[in-house]
Amino acid sequence: MVEVTLVGVRVDLPSNQPIVLLKEVGGDRYLPIWIGAVEATAIAFALQGIQTPRPMTHDLLRDILKETGVEVERILINDLVEQTFYALIRMSSAGEAKEISSRPSDAIALAVRTAVPIFASEEVLDQAGIELKDDAETEVEKFREFLDQITPQDFES
Repeated sequence: MVEVTLVGVRVDLPSNQPIVLLKEVGGDRYLPIWIGAVEATAIAFALQGIQTPRPMTHDLLRDILKETGVEVERILINDLVEQTFYALIRMSSAGEAKEISSRPSDAIALAVRTAVPIFASEEVLDQAGIELKDDAETEVEKFREFLDQITPQDFES
């Protein structure tokens, strides 16, 4: 298992599909995982500290686990089959550990809310990880910022 950090949620252009981006701790590999819009919102809200008037689904799950004495220990992105990622949520209660199958997006949304580490299996990183050197990452981010700020009126003569 390789620990990864959550870089953030982005939108893949031109498909307009949300991506959660993980980065290998101490390495150059990134793991992009395409996710749904609802899960992207849930992760982004948690990262930005946005509190909704009523609990979102992942907030509810966190609260239920806490009230029942279940501790989330870690998240593992453990498999990739036919372009579908799989994850496990490792939890413990009364000294007994359990692993529950999950979509990576839901597991990551829970991880952000419970401040637990996220790991990816070496096999998943070998299959789907991409390497970006820091200079390339900076250039990509600058270009994305430019695209976020540009409007059609900027192209008028």
